Amino acid sequence: MAKKTQEEENPNSEYGQPAQFDHNFKGPVKNRGCTDIICCILFLLVIIGYIVVGVLAWIYGDPRDVLYARNSTGWFCGVGPNKDLPNLLYFDILKCAVSVNVMASVLNGFQCPTTQVCVKECPSDFWVVQIKSYTEKPAAVFNSSLCVPSLNLDTTSLSVSQIVQQELCPFMRIPTTPVLGRCFPDIAALGNIPSDFANVPGLPASVNDTVALIKNGTGGIINSFNAKDIATRIFADFASSWPWIILGLVIAMLVSLLFLLLLRFTAPVMVWVLIFGVLAAGAYGIWHCAWEYKNYKQNSATITTIGFTTNFQSYLEVQETWLAFLIILCIVEGILLLTLIFLRTRILIAIALIQESSKAISYMMSTLLYPVVTFVLLVVCVAYWGATALYLATSGSPTYKVVALNSTTSGCSSINGTKNCDPLNFTSSDYPNCPSASCIFINYDSTDPFRKNLQYLHIYNVVAFLWCVNFVIALGQCTLAGAFASYYWAFEKPSDIPMFPLFGGFIRSLRYHLGSLAFGALILTLVQIMRLILEYIDQKTRGSQNGCARFIICCLKCCLWCLEKFIKFINRNAYIMIAIYGKNFCVSAKNAFQLLMRNVIRVVVLDKVTDLLLFFGKLMVVGGVGVLSFFFFSGRIKLPGSSFRSENLNYYWMPIITVALGSYLIAHGFFSVYNMCVDTLFLCFLEDLERNDGSAEKPYFMSKGLMKILNKSNKIQKKQKAKD
Repeated sequence: MAKKTQEEENPNSEYGQPAQFDHNFKGPVKNRGCTDIICCILFLLVIIGYIVVGVLAWIYGDPRDVLYARNSTGWFCGVGPNKDLPNLLYFDILKCAVSVNVMASVLNGFQCPTTQVCVKECPSDFWVVQIKSYTEKPAAVFNSSLCVPSLNLDTTSLSVSQIVQQELCPFMRIPTTPVLGRCFPDIAALGNIPSDFANVPGLPASVNDTVALIKNGTGGIINSFNAKDIATRIFADFASSWPWIILGLVIAMLVSLLFLLLLRFTAPVMVWVLIFGVLAAGAYGIWHCAWEYKNYKQNSATITTIGFTTNFQSYLEVQETWLAFLIILCIVEGILLLTLIFLRTRILIAIALIQESSKAISYMMSTLLYPVVTFVLLVVCVAYWGATALYLATSGSPTYKVVALNSTTSGCSSINGTKNCDPLNFTSSDYPNCPSASCIFINYDSTDPFRKNLQYLHIYNVVAFLWCVNFVIALGQCTLAGAFASYYWAFEKPSDIPMFPLFGGFIRSLRYHLGSLAFGALILTLVQIMRLILEYIDQKTRGSQNGCARFIICCLKCCLWCLEKFIKFINRNAYIMIAIYGKNFCVSAKNAFQLLMRNVIRVVVLDKVTDLLLFFGKLMVVGGVGVLSFFFFSGRIKLPGSSFRSENLNYYWMPIITVALGSYLIAHGFFSVYNMCVDTLFLCFLEDLERNDGSAEKPYFMSKGLMKILNKSNKIQKKQKAKD
């Protein structure tokens, strides 16, 4: 009879034969060999190549180009000889403000065709060289701290007009503010520009025109990129509130842990509350649609008479709309009721597995700490990728060109942006026909072999990064699966659970299955790369796409998204089988897929019930802690005797966002362990049903609760009870 029941539950089909009994099998196989060695070697070679790329990027790159500004001589402001001069001053800010000019194709970033020097503080006053000052001594006219370092105003033989023409000192100053290490105009102060700025050589005839030119060219930069000031305020908020942020994250951790522990005792209640809550919501929707249908019974308007319109409110005033909603909700509600009636046994199995998962985690609390290991490894991957990308982006030798804008002489037009120069040895006297010539940084040299192949190194950086990230996640899943499988296949729990099951699962995964984990991660990486390529094509061709092209791209995106989800599902279950039996990836994926397809209804029920519970848990943790942090950081909750004051925060929402995001990551980490436990025990449960029949030779390993639901028992237990 037992054999017949087993055959009825697991009939032979196109999804393979049920697992056969093995009297030597008592959990994760210990005597195993290395799997997918070729992929293991390939992965190690990619890692070695990734290290080589990082070393080359570190040798050729210079991230100071991103962190600091360069002056006209190529030195960085704020480091080295300019350590006390952190800000970059542009002599003629109007040349930066010109949006259309002959140099637009050669200038990039914040580079301007004007002399740039490093200064201690950005100017905060208005000043301009007047025509009458041209006869005075340069030392009496200019501020030496704002001139080029090589110019000595006390001993120079140059006149004021020559200094202005060669841009050795700025001929004007306006109030500026430091933005990303550069002195940009203070837009708010330009309303007080003095009348002295009118009719000055090099400036528009009208003061208003000067202000308009500066605002149009640099106002957007000031308003959009004043990140340094904002970052400083945010940092100050974190400095004053970090103890309370940590307290909020600790509360999130405790609530997550409490929720998982309570599932052991309250899982049936919570599951049925959720199920009947969904049914009750559907019943209310049916009643509401019927009520609305009755209210609009006298309305003669129909969907046909309204036609197509973007005013959706007009559709809600039509009786036919509510009739359609009523029919749809009745069908959905009926399907849910029939599902509940016919699948109630499988729902009970899902509840029992959830309770068993809570019990397994309570015996192996160290598994709740493993997400910290995964998080640290992911941070290392992200940090290495970011540093490599930054060094690659700033690799190569800088290129300088001779630039002289707003000059109509033939000598300037022939050299403007066409000749290379050395800023350390450049003198404008080398160009007598163009006194305003300057040596300006343009970009990085792209003629050397390293720079020519830089785009391929960027691609390699992205591919290796995705592969490493997917491998780290796979390692975590296989490690946890090995630990939870050790729990399930322990006949007497907890006495038969092996010592340090989590550590054992981790060592087995690294020692024997590095290649299999890398193989699964590679498949997922290839799908993600296809999604990135499709997204890149979409961004580049969006302006020229017609409706048909957009539809095709949208369908391709949807298909690749579904494919990625399917690959993740297959990989997850393959890692569980790898952790248990030690087979290679393809065999494990095939066995896991066939096992799940032989029990597809149980899979769907368990997946949806678990998803509902975990969603409810995450919502409770993130929502509860987020609301609590909002009331605290907004000042609605005050702690007596505390030195913290919410009124002192510049942006009180930043700690709230930090706590909410951190709470989600913590809850996701805890619940991912729980979800992995449920999936592992579920596969072991299905294998247990196929392998064993409850006899003394082939006893079940499942819990008594599961056996009771399935109306099964171990005969050895019955004999023991008879003796007692």
